Amino acid sequence: MSDASKTETPDTEALDSADIARVMELLPHRYPMLLIDKIRDMKGTESAVGIKNVTINDNFFQGHFPDQPVMPGVLIVEAMAQTAGALVINGLGGEGGEKMVYFMTIDKARFRKPVVPGDVLEIHVKKIQSRGPVWKFHGDAIVEGAIVAQADYSAMIIDKADKK
Repeated sequence: MSDASKTETPDTEALDSADIARVMELLPHRYPMLLIDKIRDMKGTESAVGIKNVTINDNFFQGHFPDQPVMPGVLIVEAMAQTAGALVINGLGGEGGEKMVYFMTIDKARFRKPVVPGDVLEIHVKKIQSRGPVWKFHGDAIVEGAIVAQADYSAMIIDKADKK
């Protein structure tokens, strides 16, 4: 086989999952705002499943609510956005140091059941469309097979070098 007929695929495109170390390479978020523990089933820039192990040690439970801890809905949507951001950066073959993801809109957000300590939150994200730097997604947050939250949202993906 000649070199001309070989096609090189960057390692990042071949990955269909990301452990916490890889998630931290892809995203600038850190504790307490990093809301994804790992990602699985990444399909290019099309879809992925983020995993958040919800524990009583998560800092937001101190005030939401002390006697009946519930994960804030806005943080569930943020976990959707982080999963989508990591998916896109990974699928484009980039590192978090090269790209920035800016959350733009949230539409049709629905919160169906509370998420509590001990839950394993599966965040299923799917790209709806992308036009230039603007990407739109749908997210379903699932616990034990039941949808607990849903949202459509968009983000702008830019090269850090282009940031002004």
